[in-house]
Amino acid sequence: MAFTYPNVKRDETVSDVYHGIEVKDPYRWLEDPDAEETKKFVDAQNAVTRPYIDSYPYREKINKIITDLWDYPKISAPYFHGNKYFQYRNSGLQNQSVIYVLDNLKSEPKVFLDPNLLSADGTIALADSKFSEDGKTFAYGLSESGSDWLEIRFKDVESGKDYPEVLKKVKFTSLAWLHNNKGFFYCAYLNKEGKADGSETDSNENQKLYFHKLGTPQSEDVVAVEFDDPQLRIGATISHCGKYLVLTPIKGCKNNLLYFAKLEENREIKDVLKLQEVVGELKADYEYITNSESKFVFRTNKDAPNYRLVIIDFNDLTKEWTDLIPENPKDVIDWAKAVNNGQLILCYLQDVKNVMSLHKLDTGEKIYDFPLELGSVSALSGKHNRSEIFYGFNSFLTPNIIYRVDLSNPNIKPEVFQETRVGDFDPTKYECKQVFYDSKDGTKIPMFIITKKGVKLDGTNPCLLYAYGGFNITMGPSFSISRLVFVNCFNGVYALANIRGGGEYGDTWHNAGRFHLKQNCFDDFQYAAKYLVNNKYTNANKLTIQGGSNGGLLVAACINQAPHLFGAAICQVGVLDMLRFHKFTIGYAWKSDYGSSETEKDFQYLFKYSPLHNVAIPQGNSQYPATLLLTASHDDRVVPLHSLKFISELQYRVGKSPRQQNPLMVRVETKAGHGAGKPTSKVIEEVTDIFSFIAKSLNLTYYD
Repeated sequence: MAFTYPNVKRDETVSDVYHGIEVKDPYRWLEDPDAEETKKFVDAQNAVTRPYIDSYPYREKINKIITDLWDYPKISAPYFHGNKYFQYRNSGLQNQSVIYVLDNLKSEPKVFLDPNLLSADGTIALADSKFSEDGKTFAYGLSESGSDWLEIRFKDVESGKDYPEVLKKVKFTSLAWLHNNKGFFYCAYLNKEGKADGSETDSNENQKLYFHKLGTPQSEDVVAVEFDDPQLRIGATISHCGKYLVLTPIKGCKNNLLYFAKLEENREIKDVLKLQEVVGELKADYEYITNSESKFVFRTNKDAPNYRLVIIDFNDLTKEWTDLIPENPKDVIDWAKAVNNGQLILCYLQDVKNVMSLHKLDTGEKIYDFPLELGSVSALSGKHNRSEIFYGFNSFLTPNIIYRVDLSNPNIKPEVFQETRVGDFDPTKYECKQVFYDSKDGTKIPMFIITKKGVKLDGTNPCLLYAYGGFNITMGPSFSISRLVFVNCFNGVYALANIRGGGEYGDTWHNAGRFHLKQNCFDDFQYAAKYLVNNKYTNANKLTIQGGSNGGLLVAACINQAPHLFGAAICQVGVLDMLRFHKFTIGYAWKSDYGSSETEKDFQYLFKYSPLHNVAIPQGNSQYPATLLLTASHDDRVVPLHSLKFISELQYRVGKSPRQQNPLMVRVETKAGHGAGKPTSKVIEEVTDIFSFIAKSLNLTYYD
């Protein structure tokens, strides 16, 4: 059926000239989120989308199934601070997880902090936190409506009462306590003018590292570190010995600087700290792991695309760095953590699956391999000076299992501490496999595929294909209720393609999907679709692609380039205007993956794939797939203007064509952001709407 879309104003007088090429921007007016005409536009679009989704006859059934399956207890690994254990718990459908405190592992848990009490609709979330070194004070950052902006508060652990001060205008922050427990460092934009609630679009610049003395107002906080470059974000951590502040300023999303400042034990911080430069060029990543006096261990990709652990002597920076753990030629060091006074846990990525081992800190010698099935280590809880650790494990068909290990025992043996059970979920009814398919240039791309056991591969099954492909982020195995609902309710296939641009195979994999090579990501995704069709998992008319943020860019670029390959597309909070993305909030940081239209050579390739600038009626008899964009009013990471401008262009260029019978719609959520901290109720509603849109648009058979 053809659809009637809102009549959206086009201002053809607005344009920019990029390196001699004029580019029209008729929907520039939608970049102002506070304008009345923008609000009316959003209402008009939701008025088209909402009835379409709500008219799907099985929407309420799907909502109930998702809600019922979601209603299982979720528990994190315990974390030890001071003399107590703390643990996140969610009874099932609570909008936000609750922090509980336990005197010991067998004692009755008591509520320590319940974010659900802070707002009636669950839209205030705990976004960051840090205990003081003695465990007596808890600093916690609250986010409202999904914004990246935080307010930091302080809680006395023993009494449960909050200190009077509240730290505002905090964003992209580190939280680093002095070891005397009297104060801590945090990052903020205190000079920012105008509103800071997540609905603004202006760039986040001139971040500074402040020192806050506990029990004093924010107005007395001291600027401890600042840099001349307004776009640097300042990573900060206190060394395990408490004598150094380690700084890792970063400008984009890759490659950081490295500095340190010595902290004198009894000296109050009243002025800018004196910094010592270790690395002064943005050419590699450096992550602090631990130190023994002046000898510091960092995880780095300098001269090691699969990462290595190096030792840097802060007392002699002229000394050549030495390898503690050399680069593995195939497997990627995902992370490392110091434990048990002289030991180190390493977690590797091995063909997108985690392997984990214990090593001696002084020599790097391996002591023990942890037994892991095919899946991911979801969390590790432990301290550099304690022998007890906990780690979580999950996979596509395994909900979270928490293991406890006592490393003081020479006979190391992980024991199941808590195991998550999901209703009557039976993993034996499903099967998961990993395949490797050829992309356009012959590169082997890994992909996980989940189906019901014994499913008939005759090309008639619906398929949901997901990918991300950017910013060195790895999409590993994880447990998800929504995927199982899709597989069950529609006899569907779920596929996760680990395309280039991600971190699955280290820097080499990431770099193969950056800058002028971004097209590799789109090719990889399109060839994943072809593999699924050619191997009879599905057919093009029943294949849905889905991605969020950078993955939203992926989806939008692919429906522009190859609309005939897909039946439906779900584009969540996508980066869609590749010529102007760097002008809004934190968008400039993404230039480390995308480049910038301000540079001519970057403009040439950005203009070729920018979703907003490449919408056209498909050739032949094909049409765009049924397309649903999703964005949110308080998304200050990828601001909603990307989706608003793109849907306007889609409906204008394509929606009026008599050949375009598939819907082209946008769902704009209120009081929500990029995704982090989204309350359970909103997550369930969003998943319900996505599946209802797919099922109605593709006329899928619903199975009770």
